[in-house]
Order: sequence, then structure tokens, then C-alpha cells
Amino acid sequence: MDIMLSLKMNDAAVQMLGVLNGLAAIEPPGGLASGLLERAERGIVRRGKVLTWATSVEGVEGAPSFCNDLTAWECADSSFHLEDFVPVEVATVNGAPMISEDDQRILLLHGVAFALKFSQLVYALDPPSPVRCIIGANETNATFRFHAIRPGEHWNAPDLDSYRFDKMIVVDVEPTNG
Repeated sequence: MDIMLSLKMNDAAVQMLGVLNGLAAIEPPGGLASGLLERAERGIVRRGKVLTWATSVEGVEGAPSFCNDLTAWECADSSFHLEDFVPVEVATVNGAPMISEDDQRILLLHGVAFALKFSQLVYALDPPSPVRCIIGANETNATFRFHAIRPGEHWNAPDLDSYRFDKMIVVDVEPTNG
């Protein structure tokens, strides 16, 4: 099986992670957080027309139900907060969460490392299926989500720089038969 991995970042994420200095700069300090490794061990499965965590079963039969399309359903189902698994400080300011720039960087590093680990799950799907991972961080949270890549459907805006307050990273994992 041939594979293609595409990594896209908006300017804010490129600057924050310093990737123009080489990809070694984006290794999370201490390696991938153990909670994220455990999350990856859950695996992913195809249930009918959707991809989901192996442990997720709620609402699969009715997808997209409350969502506009299957992609939106998968993103809602697969989304989780990186700060729930990575030890960073989330302060509360005026009743709202606040994550420093330094900790946003740590969350993005773990998000990219998790996406690379997650790609192993994508390669193991039978039959192969292209999958998009979306990582975003801002001053209040950082998220990871995924969806199957389908013609005519997308969750994120194609122009990642249109996210003015977020550092955005998209990882496309596209197994091919060849």
C-alpha cells in the first residue's frame, strides 16, 4: 500500500511551532502524552458510512441526524480537547478558560504527534479510506477531530489563514492501493 501524508498549517501555527527550522522542532517535550497514547489505542472503525472511535456508538445509525452531513457528524463525534490529556495550565480569567501562548504551543505539538500516531490507525482500515485530522488551538482550548475525506464535504475552511484567532493544522492521511 502506498501512502500520502499532507500537513497544512496556517501562518500562526507555522510561526508558533517554528517548522521552517525543521520538523525535529515539533517533537513534544517528553514525547506524546500518555493519555493521548491511550486515546489512540481505542482505535477507529467504520460503522456504515461513518468513521468513529471504536468505543463510540451513540447516534451512529442516524448519522448525520442533527448535522448537515456525514463529515460534520464525524467531527462532532470524534472531537476532544487536547488540554484534557496534556498537562498544561488552564487558568480561569473572568469565568473563562485561558491558555498561554507557550501552553498552546505544547498542545499543538502534542496534536501533531497524535495525528502522526493516529495515521497508523488510518493505514490499518480495511478497506483503506482517506482521513483528515484537524487540530486547532487558541487562548481558550485546543481540539483534535477527524473525518473521512469526501468529495463536496469539509468541516474546516480551506484557507486556514482565515482563522484569525486560531492556530490551525490539517493532516490528510491518504492511503492508496498501488
